[in-house]
Amino acid sequence: MDQIRYSGRRFAEVLGLSVRELTEAEENGLVQSTVEPSPKTLYSLGDLATARAKLGRMPPRRPMRKQLFLNFKGGTGKTSVSSSYAFRLAEMGHRVLVIDLDSQGHASKCLGVAGEESEKTLFDAIIKKTPLATVIVKTGMPGLDLVPSNLTMSTIDLSLMPLAAREFRLRNVLKEVESAYDYAVLDAPPSFGLLNLNALMAAHDLFVPVLADFLSFHGLKLLFETVQGLEEDLEHVLDHIFIIINAYNQTYKIAKEAKEALEKHYPEFLLKQVIRQCTKFAQASSEGIPIFAYDPESKGAQDIQAVLDEVRERIGAPVRLKAVESA
Repeated sequence: MDQIRYSGRRFAEVLGLSVRELTEAEENGLVQSTVEPSPKTLYSLGDLATARAKLGRMPPRRPMRKQLFLNFKGGTGKTSVSSSYAFRLAEMGHRVLVIDLDSQGHASKCLGVAGEESEKTLFDAIIKKTPLATVIVKTGMPGLDLVPSNLTMSTIDLSLMPLAAREFRLRNVLKEVESAYDYAVLDAPPSFGLLNLNALMAAHDLFVPVLADFLSFHGLKLLFETVQGLEEDLEHVLDHIFIIINAYNQTYKIAKEAKEALEKHYPEFLLKQVIRQCTKFAQASSEGIPIFAYDPESKGAQDIQAVLDEVRERIGAPVRLKAVESA
């Protein structure tokens, strides 16, 4: 992600400043571009982190909130959503740890990290008791770190089977780094096994991206039955469940009917904001960058931001930093 660049207007917007305030901050030496001069001034990810610190634009630190993206049905665009969501949190100044739980390593790839080249994964921390801090890698985005994944994760359920307190292993491992991050975003594979049970037992919030089709209802039913089982058998109650309609196309009759059915059956969990169908997600993933870095003006980026705002309102966290007066 080192190649990501911000225009002056976008840089100001991300910092919560007007263009005039950004210009004044530059004149006062609080903001500086380290990018090679070009016809227009551009800014790097490092410039963003430095400017936040100098301007006092860091959000308040908070106990680590663990947010799990999971759906037992595959093909819902879950990883594109989770990686972009995590990137945007970091772009806003939060300290974020993404944990790739899927042996295919798609979340790692979406953040520009080749998981297959990683020497360590969550397998090492949970099974071999390697300190989690030694597994974490940098993504190139300040404040956004990653626990990568690759095919070594494919046998983790079998390795967890004979262990004592096997469903609490991930929760305990995360305690090692909870003071270092504001958010942990967990991207899970579309299956149910001991690893995903661990993820559910560790999570505060469950995010369920779904497509607006009637096949999604079967996966939701299974997922909610599992969550109910955790409440009854293991006394673990999630703080929030957020169902997100992804890749929505309102011109399709079936999509509108499915959305209405979701609103009827899951009104307390379904977010009002949908993520519209957007080809930019696939294009961004192929580049190994989140949609906010690929095209922040796209429908997909706008909708992820709106989802994030709605989620933070429900949780009770501040939605955005207010613009400050220039020095």
